[in-house]
Amino acid sequence: MSRLLEVNNLKQYFRVGGSIFRPKYVKAVDDVTFHIDKGETLGLVGESGCGKTTTGRTILRLHEPTDGQIIYDGTDITKVDMMPYRRRMQIVFQDPYASLNPRMTVGDIVGEAIDIHKLASDKHERKERIYTMLERVGLNSEHANRYPHEFSGGQRQRIGIARALAVDPEFIVCDEPISALDVSIQAQVVNMFEELQQDLGLTYLFIAHDLNVVKHISNRIGVMYLGKLVELADSYELTFHNLHPYTKSLISAIPIPDPVESRTKKRIVLEGDVPSPLDPPTGCRFRTRCPYATEICAEQEPEFREISKGHHVACHHVEKIN
Repeated sequence: MSRLLEVNNLKQYFRVGGSIFRPKYVKAVDDVTFHIDKGETLGLVGESGCGKTTTGRTILRLHEPTDGQIIYDGTDITKVDMMPYRRRMQIVFQDPYASLNPRMTVGDIVGEAIDIHKLASDKHERKERIYTMLERVGLNSEHANRYPHEFSGGQRQRIGIARALAVDPEFIVCDEPISALDVSIQAQVVNMFEELQQDLGLTYLFIAHDLNVVKHISNRIGVMYLGKLVELADSYELTFHNLHPYTKSLISAIPIPDPVESRTKKRIVLEGDVPSPLDPPTGCRFRTRCPYATEICAEQEPEFREISKGHHVACHHVEKIN
């Protein structure tokens, strides 16, 4: 498979005060490296505030990266004009309430990108294209003249997806696209993402904090903690042969439908709270909550290394733990 996206040593630091001589930064994304192949879904999980969303937005250059390299389809797009790439790379936002303009009709919301990229030769073609997009996400042409407030949360998210699809993208960042929806609607939207991927050959970066959903939709999964990627592996491998203590804790929290099996299952509950991203721990960032931490964890940052084919992990004690 050919690579569509490659991210090398990506850093995103936000300045949050301090003096001119000693500025303070939040290291939202710190030295993250991964790639996504064409037609693949890479899931990105971790608790709130770990830098998942910032990673997705920085790849699209909605935030300018502090450092690192973003290579899209063989071209380094870290510093180029993004306009030609806006058509090829799209995003579906987390909150369908906040990401749609309440003063625009659904037709205009979906049609806006068609106008910007001049994808329709006349009004008739524009209208047809908008209707096609709405039908593709399970809405119909009558919805085009309504406003966002007239729709349910699930329908609004579908409008957001139709807007992203309107320009025929190849790559979509799905930024927690189902976390604001009812559980009953979540499955429908996830299934729709999978169908669209098969029909249109899309590539996804699927960001979520629900590992159960990510496990279902992703080919590979990356686990983030405080701005760092701590483990990256094939979806099955990560679920059943995880190596990092943080991943083990996340996996142990997934509910099991079988009550008998559920009773015998052991939850790995982490000690303490997530440290402040303003002042992360030295060495390994997870060490303050890790049951296996030793002196080396405080002194040295673990290298993000490949343990077996395609399975990367950042931990000093991988061999000892597993």
